Amino acid sequence: MRPYALIFTILPTLALALALPAACGPAAAPQPARAARAGASPAAGQPGEPGERILRYAVVTAGRPSGEGEVRIAADGTRRTHFTFNDRGRGPDVRTELRTDAAGAPRFFRATGRAYEGQPVDERLDERGGQLAWSSAGERGQAPAGAGLYVPNDDALGTSLVRALLGAPGRRVRLLPAGEAWIEADATIELDGRRLRQIAIAGLDFAPWLYWLDEDGELFALPSSWFSIVRAGAEALIPRLVAADQAWRAARAARLAAQLAHRPPAAGLAITHARLFDAERRTIVPDRTVIVTGERITAVGGPTTPIPPGARVIDARGRTLLPGFWDMHVHAQDTTGVLALATGVTTVRDLGNDIDELGARVARIEAGTELGPTILRAGVIDGKGPLAAPTGILADTPEEARAAVKRYADLGFLQIKIYSSVKPELVPVIAAAAHERGLRVSGHVPFGLRASEAVAAGFDELQHVNFLFLQFLAGPGDDTRKPLRYVRVAERGATLDLAGPDVRAFLDLLAARGTVIDPTLATFEGLFTSDPGQLDPMAVPLAGRLPAQVERGARGGGLAAPGGQRATFRASYAAMQRMVRLAFERGIPVVAGTDAGGLAYPRELELYVQAGIPAPEVLALATLGAARVMHLHREVGSIAAAKRADLVLVDGDPTRDISAVRNTDVVIRRGVVYDPDELLAAAGIAPRKR
Repeated sequence: MRPYALIFTILPTLALALALPAACGPAAAPQPARAARAGASPAAGQPGEPGERILRYAVVTAGRPSGEGEVRIAADGTRRTHFTFNDRGRGPDVRTELRTDAAGAPRFFRATGRAYEGQPVDERLDERGGQLAWSSAGERGQAPAGAGLYVPNDDALGTSLVRALLGAPGRRVRLLPAGEAWIEADATIELDGRRLRQIAIAGLDFAPWLYWLDEDGELFALPSSWFSIVRAGAEALIPRLVAADQAWRAARAARLAAQLAHRPPAAGLAITHARLFDAERRTIVPDRTVIVTGERITAVGGPTTPIPPGARVIDARGRTLLPGFWDMHVHAQDTTGVLALATGVTTVRDLGNDIDELGARVARIEAGTELGPTILRAGVIDGKGPLAAPTGILADTPEEARAAVKRYADLGFLQIKIYSSVKPELVPVIAAAAHERGLRVSGHVPFGLRASEAVAAGFDELQHVNFLFLQFLAGPGDDTRKPLRYVRVAERGATLDLAGPDVRAFLDLLAARGTVIDPTLATFEGLFTSDPGQLDPMAVPLAGRLPAQVERGARGGGLAAPGGQRATFRASYAAMQRMVRLAFERGIPVVAGTDAGGLAYPRELELYVQAGIPAPEVLALATLGAARVMHLHREVGSIAAAKRADLVLVDGDPTRDISAVRNTDVVIRRGVVYDPDELLAAAGIAPRKR
């Protein structure tokens, strides 16, 4: 039961980067023989069996048809589904069969086919002798029948959990393998003569999942502004369904903001006896006192600094006070704000989102009706075609390209992100138009260009370390819009001579141009290094603390690695880390971006230190360095009087052990105080042991 309505974040966010493996392997061929043995349904459009009911669904991405689904309900209640869609060369093709007991609890389940990144799907649940036994690529377990409700991993059109919850006492059920789920909200809405139910299910993820049911209690839609599953023929209702979901989520966000944002008294806030990280000098200054009044730091001094009468005092002995962290690569969603603040991230750069939805989110955060960091917006421009980005503006002519830049600039965006299908000849057009308006330019390297050519055409920054490798590993005919952009690097990255003249010349070019790199190492680590059943490395420090279904999904594994290729992929990942270190040593600016947000951020910093960059340098690039890249260093990024009060207090000294950044005790954004444990609890995450 994957929340596909959240997957389009270019690479998955941790909510799915833990529930949907961030792999991009070659698409596996369907396996009709296995599917047939599992009782797969006939092809879409074929007549059903006597008494069979058939429900058909459309999959819509950015307003364009991208797939289809079908549910066949037999007279005996057996459900068979087929679900498939295509997202820029990726996407699942899964067939399932499900049988439940009278209470709606699964007693038999099969799923076969391929997952989003091409990994083979083979998920099974059986009941034998009063015992339920289940298995898939990432897990295996058993429990007495009746001990809980099994939630399938690969049942995008399944509603067994919804139906069971609606009939359960208190609308709450225990789940298998672990956890609980409950209905948080249930509303009936009439749209175009249809009576639809909007059901919010909590406990599965960092925020509730929203389902739309028809009058018969069957799935009607899973909508979002980027990607939707909806009953075939009802596609025109998607905008209204999305608006209703957004309104529900906004109301929920406002309630959380009212509960969890702690505003100091008018006299201000005093943080005393702190080890202070000086981001300018990359050093620790002992026993500092910092005074905050309103949104600003008003004094930075020592133990004798006077504390305003009536101010709230935080004794920071044994802890380190740092500027708030910057995640320079996110795609903001409903869970981004809570998780970012919980990890000490007070500023993020959004590198691709629905324009209107993101604007509304920024407005709510600034008004205090949604929790979240400061969001700096970058607008995506892509070329038209089947592999276009699922959000942003599409441009195929110079006039369209300039108009796209103008629209983003007029809306206050700070940056343009060029995506993979932009025609190479339009890159300098976009770059020139953006630079004329004072906007930065970055992105994926478009198909038909190499990274060095993109830089020469006007890129100020390159997203994702794999594009640095494709400079050398991609041939003229290789379509880098497709999963090849990951697979080629996994297969051959370790063979690249990082000390050779070609790599040196390329890094010299980036250094000479001042080109920034945004490596997003954390998103590639599990992709390259994890086998099915292994916990994704970014989730390992959180084992036992995550929502049970999220942790379960984090064991799905990375790229399929047949024939013992995992060792090769791991060696290629180590080469990625070395490339980042070499870039840093050449003076190439590195920014810490995750492409996953929130809980991935500490891992991103740990990976830089693991690569060989000293911890104080990593802390500096994650704070003041990022602010300098965005030309905001006079406003924020270090701890100094008159600067914005974006601060994080951590237990320990991260200049000695970078993993201390995980120990956030207090987070302050624009002078408002947040308790990380409260934020994590709101996302269903247990607090760290102290």
